[in-house]
Amino acid sequence: MSVTAAIVERPPPQARGWPRSRIIGYALVGLWIAFGLGIVAYLIFAWNAEFFAKYAPAYLKGLGVTLSLVAISMVLGAILSVPVAYGRMSNNPILSGLAYCYVYFFRGTPLLVQTFLVYYGLGSFRPELQTVGLWWFFREAFYCGVFAFALNTAAYQAEILRGAIESVPRGQWEGAASLGLHKLQTLRKIILPQALIVALRPYGNELILMIKASAIVAIITVYDLMGQAKLAFANSFDIQAYIWVAIVYLVMVEILRHGVEWIERRITIHLKR
Repeated sequence: MSVTAAIVERPPPQARGWPRSRIIGYALVGLWIAFGLGIVAYLIFAWNAEFFAKYAPAYLKGLGVTLSLVAISMVLGAILSVPVAYGRMSNNPILSGLAYCYVYFFRGTPLLVQTFLVYYGLGSFRPELQTVGLWWFFREAFYCGVFAFALNTAAYQAEILRGAIESVPRGQWEGAASLGLHKLQTLRKIILPQALIVALRPYGNELILMIKASAIVAIITVYDLMGQAKLAFANSFDIQAYIWVAIVYLVMVEILRHGVEWIERRITIHLKR
């Protein structure tokens, strides 16, 4: 073997030290840890017992409003998502087109804009709404928030449901038909149990996004958790008003995330054996 061939075939020397990606990763983690420790240190040294005692009950009340808003919106959105998902999967071009336009609009525009359109836009039709007896609903900021959030999450949930159903192999439908099962029976007993396993994590992500997006309703005078924080800051000019509300949102998100993971482990335990 010639000297040139030996040089060519010789493997390159191992890179010394850590790769750049690992260094950047550790640096980012270190920055987040330092940031978290800084927040904790600030809360310890700048602890204001008077502020906490004065505004903690208001925060709890706002938390109840936030949870109510998100829970009602998610349930109504889940109900509305069923016909929307059916329309998206329908072979009827009219139904499919209407469902597509609905999903396209509510997924393509900001939730803040949708909330403003409902609260301020429909408010300009007060005489017409009074005529049909709906003004009592749209004059309340909380109801407008629920309405806007339900329409928004219905579009996302419809796509989650449609994707989960279409992920089930077509052979499941054909096998059920060969056994004489009706389409509704097939959907309820065979397709949905498999589809919900696929849809669980996206549903959990949607719920977490709704929790965080619920702060939007504070702009339309709903005194949810964020609304109470704004009121507390306006009265005290203490930045702890927003730090505490951020911690509460973080705790809620972590509880939901671990809850979804626990449910997923429970319902997929038969798939791991």
